Amino acid sequence: MRFYKDKRASAHEQAPEVGKPGQEEQGSGMAANGESNLQSSLASILDTVDGAIGVALVDIDDGLTLGSAGSEPDFDPEVAGAGSLDVVRAKMRALERLGIEDQIEDMLITLGRQYHVIRCLEKNRTLFLYLAIDRETGNLGLARHRLKSIEGDLGI
Repeated sequence: MRFYKDKRASAHEQAPEVGKPGQEEQGSGMAANGESNLQSSLASILDTVDGAIGVALVDIDDGLTLGSAGSEPDFDPEVAGAGSLDVVRAKMRALERLGIEDQIEDMLITLGRQYHVIRCLEKNRTLFLYLAIDRETGNLGLARHRLKSIEGDLGI
């Protein structure tokens, strides 16, 4: 399982790219605790969602992936999450042009062997969670429920 440090952290706060769930990162203070909470929360999605392949937290405004975790070496959740950024932005523009005054809850992209779920956070509309799950071993309904329930644990 891969873990990535918050990309907005300063360059002198380098942490190892690979870690274990619950492993404390170097550094002290609120930033380190927040990053640890974020990584633990993302890792828990992989642990609690059957068929989970990768998860990422992405900032819509600046396009940064704030954290990600993956369970398969050939799947980069950071790249996949960033790639979904254009989809989210396009849908937000379409809603605005249509005059629909509503918020995106989640979006689903269905592939032959995977589901990709994009969930905009309720507490911070400039962020979204991206989750890829295997269609054969995963449960889409439970995955969507888990993404909704994890928001409070992210420490954002």
